[in-house]
Amino acid sequence: MPRKTLTQKFVNTAPLPVGKQRENYYDTECPGLCLEVRSNSKRTYHLRYRNQRGKWVQRLIADVRTVKLTEMREHAAKLRGQIALGDDPFEKQESLKHVPRFKQFVEEHYLPYAKSYKRSWDTDETLLRLHILPRIGRFYMDEITRGHITSLLSEHRKTHAPASTNRVLILIRFIYNCAIKWETHGVDKNPTSKIEQFPVNNKRERYLTDEEAKRLFKALEASEAVMLKYIIAMLLLTGARKGEVLNAQWSDIDTSMRLWRIERNKTGKTRHVPLSDSALRLLSQVPRYEGCPYVFPNPATRQPYNDVFGSWKRARERAGLEDVRMHDLRHSFASFLINGGRSIYEVQRILGHTQITTTQRYSHLSHDSLLTAADAAGRFLPTITTEVETASEEET
Repeated sequence: MPRKTLTQKFVNTAPLPVGKQRENYYDTECPGLCLEVRSNSKRTYHLRYRNQRGKWVQRLIADVRTVKLTEMREHAAKLRGQIALGDDPFEKQESLKHVPRFKQFVEEHYLPYAKSYKRSWDTDETLLRLHILPRIGRFYMDEITRGHITSLLSEHRKTHAPASTNRVLILIRFIYNCAIKWETHGVDKNPTSKIEQFPVNNKRERYLTDEEAKRLFKALEASEAVMLKYIIAMLLLTGARKGEVLNAQWSDIDTSMRLWRIERNKTGKTRHVPLSDSALRLLSQVPRYEGCPYVFPNPATRQPYNDVFGSWKRARERAGLEDVRMHDLRHSFASFLINGGRSIYEVQRILGHTQITTTQRYSHLSHDSLLTAADAAGRFLPTITTEVETASEEET
């Protein structure tokens, strides 16, 4: 390691020894400052020092053409002071090289993780591919600010419902929480913090009346889809989700215990649905196919239906129930239970909700039930009515 008192002239004309690709000249006036000369004529300033682990390292500072020697000596002295105080700017720069872009983190870390446990990972992939990555995918994770997120959400909201835009916000928030939890380089805060969701009014109350249910099943009898009437009936009799019914297997049905074990569900946790007498009668009537493990398979393929929307749409149109969604059957089941006197907590358990507030959205009390409740209050307070009537007679 040749040591030399650097001068501006030497910096500009320092020779490269024959047979070498590069040479370092260490300044005697500024400890650690080094002039590096390469065979391609490139000349650069470096700083050699011990890092916090006690290891000698040499870091590039600048090209000699961009700064004079006197200025570089002052800068190198300041850098040594920072490093001595435990603030190594080169380590920060090195760390920045490991900060992933948002798109890179999603593809290399988040999506593989989501696929390992999340049944709806493909929904995340679609949201990311169509709405999120085109807007912020190119940015480094530590570059993305609250402003980037609010701009993305505002643009998305122009063409989507509030609930859809909220799903975008929730997904980005979760991705950043994962990055922080996994100690990703450069990610120590979540840019979605303090961004509120759009208000959503999705308390759509639609449930089947007894008369509508009869019309619906009359239409289902005429359906060309053999299994549709059994699928719809199972939805109404158990309150299960469409995917749970379509993928139900006979091995999950325990008729002696009157239980249906559902492992492939939205929450990812096994739950058990009680089977009523009506549900057991329905299951006894379902056509069974030799060697087929599924309860409601497509007769042509012996595999679960991917979807039954087409047949369902035609059946509800024949019944004059175009506005009834398949998920409304779950609403109706909850409504039947509530109006039958069952508690909200029992309904929560059967539907498999983790939060009671979710169950409350599905429950519905019929107008007759509400009138009965109101009349009950009147029966407990008969004197109030008497006093009001007496006062009215005296006034007249």
